[in-house]
Amino acid sequence: MKPTQKIKNSFVKSLKNIKNTFPILLGILLLISLIQPLFEGLYLKLFSQNELYDTFLGAIAGSISFGMPITSYIVGGELLKNAIGLLAVTSFIMAWTTVGIAMLPLEISSLGKKFAISRNIVNFVFAIFIAFLTVYTLKLL
Repeated sequence: MKPTQKIKNSFVKSLKNIKNTFPILLGILLLISLIQPLFEGLYLKLFSQNELYDTFLGAIAGSISFGMPITSYIVGGELLKNAIGLLAVTSFIMAWTTVGIAMLPLEISSLGKKFAISRNIVNFVFAIFIAFLTVYTLKLL
């Protein structure tokens, strides 16, 4: 098979994959746009001054939040301004950018259930672990 034919076949397969996943993606985005306003004022009420609890809660909040990764820094800055701890904000940002509960159905349809769930669990655990490493590294410097 010629290289140009391989490229053409790959392009056709990619288009079919996009066509199959587009309805799922659209449904997820519409659902998120309806649910997201419910969580806006809730974050500040949930956090306490317990580092372990707040770090875990930050990772959960980041996992269920949805948006462009760059906006996680803006949200994180606002949380810091409202006296939310650095551990919680760091785990929130890490989970926001690496864990995708909202996109899980799309990920399952594209990559398979076992891989998608495993990836999200590993990234959730590492979001907490890296938050502790980051904050305690900053305290040492």
